[in-house]
Amino acid sequence: MVNSIPWQEKPKEHTEVLWRYSENPIIKRDAIPTSNSIFNSAVVPFNKGFAGVFRCDNKAVQMNIFAGFSSDGINWDIEHRPINFKEGNTNMIASDYKYDPRVTFIEDRYWITWCNGYHGPTIGIGYTFDFKEFYQCENAFLPFNRNGVLFTEKINGKFAMLSRPSDNGHTPFGDIYVSYSPDMKYWGEHRCVMKVAPFTESAWQCTKIGAGSAPIRIKEGWLIFYHGVINTCNGFRYSMGAAILDTYNPEIVKYRTKPYLLSPQTNYECMGDVPNVVFPCASLHSHEEDKVAIYYGAADTVVGLVFGRLSEIVEFTKNNSL
Repeated sequence: MVNSIPWQEKPKEHTEVLWRYSENPIIKRDAIPTSNSIFNSAVVPFNKGFAGVFRCDNKAVQMNIFAGFSSDGINWDIEHRPINFKEGNTNMIASDYKYDPRVTFIEDRYWITWCNGYHGPTIGIGYTFDFKEFYQCENAFLPFNRNGVLFTEKINGKFAMLSRPSDNGHTPFGDIYVSYSPDMKYWGEHRCVMKVAPFTESAWQCTKIGAGSAPIRIKEGWLIFYHGVINTCNGFRYSMGAAILDTYNPEIVKYRTKPYLLSPQTNYECMGDVPNVVFPCASLHSHEEDKVAIYYGAADTVVGLVFGRLSEIVEFTKNNSL
């Protein structure tokens, strides 16, 4: 990868696998004039810098997605108007809301997935070549579904996507599935990948789980970051873990973290519009430098950044697996 990913060395006294950027949050809730909050957003390398798609809820708390650009992956210039999609492989592009985007480069374009409001939440799909013009495609699934995350390359000749079937509200359940498509329009072959963990074994992920950033291809298979939820006396608490899926059969989970990698602990993660949330949506990585930078939404209010060494994360996942 040509672009130098954001990076900050681990503090000497730090013993965890991941460490937070000292200047978090990198995107404040009022980064554009109309926003109530900016969080759960996705970034990718683009040209000599980076581009992204950001969830920006406005002051009427209408949920939509906005494009943005950065030279360093930390300081962002976010457009002040939402993305205006054109018709892609469908003329059905109206939606009640758009939120929690992910962005994945596959073959010749950048694919965007998001939670799309069509008679309830489902997975919207679109694409862009330049982050200036965007094209919307058919929804991937029937309502209700969330957390649609594309693999970065085809698997056995087909596009592949992780998702979390859900309901129309504050879903009190949810497991991760994989689905396949020959053309990014018709999806099927749905297979269960991971279910919630038993409360007695790993309570932080016992209520629901959902895929986070686009899977990273490693020699052991696919490294994924995901969120897990426990329902506490103070409501849902979202933390982050990692798993390694089989290269050619990703419904096979080879390893999965029993302890979390990151949980809500700082003020900006514990206090906000929805307290006690860390929600990964994107990562930038360099195999050559053994680095990964993970972008996550904090308390449904701001965007944070956390760093780690790929090799250390993989070893931690193997050695601390359910």
